[in-house]
Amino acid sequence: MSKTAAANRLANLWDDSKAAGMTEPEKLVYRSNLLGFDKRITNYGGGNTSAKVMQPDPLTGAETEVLWVKGSGGDVGSIRLDGFATLYMDKLRALKGLYRGVEHEDEMVGYLPHCTFNLNTRAASIDTPLHAYVPRKHVDHMHPDAIIAIAASRNSRELTQTIFGDEIGWLPWKRPGYELGLWLGKYCEDHPEAKGVVLESHGLFTWDDDAKLCYETTLRIINRAMAWFEGETVGKTIFGGAKHKSLDAAGRRGVAAALMPAIRGMISNDHAMVGHFDDQPAVLEFVNAQAMEPLAALGTSCPDHFLRTKIRPLVVAFDPAKPDVAATLADLKGMVEAYRKDYAAYYDRCKHPNSPALRDPNAVVYLVPGVGMLTFAKDKATARISAEFYVNAINVMRGASAVSEYCGLPEQEAFDIEYWLLEEAKLQRIPKPKSLAGRIGFVTGGAGGIGSATADRLLREGACVMLADIDEAALAETARTLATRYGSDVVRSVAMNVTDEAAVIAAYAQTAVEFGGLDILVSNAGIASSAPIEDTSLALWNRNMDILSTGYFLVSREAFKILKAQGIGGSVVFIASKNGLAASPNAAAYCTAKAAEIHLARCLALEGAGEQIRVNVVNPDAVLRGSKIWSGDWLSQRASTYQTDKEGLEEMYRQRSLLKRSVLPEDIAEATYFFASDLSAKSTGNILNVDAGNVQAFTR
Repeated sequence: MSKTAAANRLANLWDDSKAAGMTEPEKLVYRSNLLGFDKRITNYGGGNTSAKVMQPDPLTGAETEVLWVKGSGGDVGSIRLDGFATLYMDKLRALKGLYRGVEHEDEMVGYLPHCTFNLNTRAASIDTPLHAYVPRKHVDHMHPDAIIAIAASRNSRELTQTIFGDEIGWLPWKRPGYELGLWLGKYCEDHPEAKGVVLESHGLFTWDDDAKLCYETTLRIINRAMAWFEGETVGKTIFGGAKHKSLDAAGRRGVAAALMPAIRGMISNDHAMVGHFDDQPAVLEFVNAQAMEPLAALGTSCPDHFLRTKIRPLVVAFDPAKPDVAATLADLKGMVEAYRKDYAAYYDRCKHPNSPALRDPNAVVYLVPGVGMLTFAKDKATARISAEFYVNAINVMRGASAVSEYCGLPEQEAFDIEYWLLEEAKLQRIPKPKSLAGRIGFVTGGAGGIGSATADRLLREGACVMLADIDEAALAETARTLATRYGSDVVRSVAMNVTDEAAVIAAYAQTAVEFGGLDILVSNAGIASSAPIEDTSLALWNRNMDILSTGYFLVSREAFKILKAQGIGGSVVFIASKNGLAASPNAAAYCTAKAAEIHLARCLALEGAGEQIRVNVVNPDAVLRGSKIWSGDWLSQRASTYQTDKEGLEEMYRQRSLLKRSVLPEDIAEATYFFASDLSAKSTGNILNVDAGNVQAFTR
């Protein structure tokens, strides 16, 4: 085997020293995590594992056989003990006496809770019978691309026999459920020497009576398939060869930044969508290929792939040899509407009298020649995972079409899975989304006290956030903190000077590529200065105007461009100051710039209203904690102005307020959240003072 081929094989990561002291359930967790760690073995949330373990019955104390099997909705790569359902094997076997035939197999799911062992609250999945009736202690069900490429080939049975001989069997397509569980059990009884089965259009089952041997069998079978494909595809033209040539990396991201907000606006009528961009080599090879369009039209094969990526992708008409983004944008609406009509027709052709109502008819996956793949979903993680699933599908199509003829899932079978009543019941159990789910925020000054607190508040309500700040070290630390708290999918950062026009434009393009667009701008970047007018230099005056007036203009202008391109409204919130309304001694440059900021917001409220873009202002006062403004000369200057020391300044501010209370970054964040959310859906052009009460700043 060549070094390259060896490097591409799955490595055996089982560590006997780690497994030595483990119980059988703990070995199951260990095995599951090892398998789920590598996406070549199974996709996120896909596949399942099980172990049959002898345990004392909690009522009788007698040893009883218990099935530990991945619970509904879990992911083997990250699963823990509490992610497994536990069921009495004797009760699962007794269910065979209640089975009324394939027409009634869905009702068997309702019996699974009656088989629960030890009052386990983890719901059993529909795949439970597939593990229960295999007469082996350990069972792995994985979705490796190399195996699904065999399973999705026109002659998959013959290929399975050629590659694996009698060690691995083959079963024709059957939707996961009770009947397929019986099929697997029967196959094992009839072929006691077999180590597994390839399921047509689906995946791989492997088994053994030892946890380690089961794991090693799974790896060995997948590696054999990978090696076979390498040998069979050497020198072959893949996907019919190239039809298009990719744009360079910057060009690809530029096109994606233009297309994604437009698409997002067209598909976010019922709920806000978040986007993901992928231009890895496997994607570019496919979107540029001669056979891309006919293969994409066939749809995916594996049910897990299909459920994440819909019946088929939308191929965007774009010619990278003659890139005309404006023309593509003009044609996008027609493409999206055509897809919706096609999807509705698919629903009408395949629906049953009791089918759930038509769901969102928009595409999940958008393929752009020369550029890459765009995916959209209700949250960033799902959009990213959908892209991962379609890359799996690309790999499957690549292998199957190279050695045979690729076959997608038959349309009616695909519909019966997508609109399966059991699948609908699972969807109905999904918790209600948070108030900012699917929304995308852009926060300037994101590394400061107010900026980071505001980003935290938006993230807590389900938003995705792009943090922008000129302080790269503080920005990186803030991004790390928030990503640890809320997950890396929803936090991005960009170093940006709000006075640099090119940097601002580039930052919004990056936001569009990372998340798909924009809903919320929190313009918060700032400085503060204090000096008598005769000591105020032109440079100091201009610095205040550049950051607090011109900077707010630039970030707002670019935000408006994206918000209008989407056409779904949005919210702009300026973090101004009490000093924008109330004069303050020795701060003419700062106060004047803040007043300009407030008036800019009023003007933008007028301009944005017709597009449902709301613009409002939050006026803080004396927010000392966590603010970078107060870490420099401003603190000494203001203390000098009010003839106090640094320690006494906060108390002075507190006592001068009507409510005698300190104002904290979290207070500003709460007010900003109010304007960013639908709580203020009928408010624009407003000012909310968060200053503990200052009569001079009362709006008139």
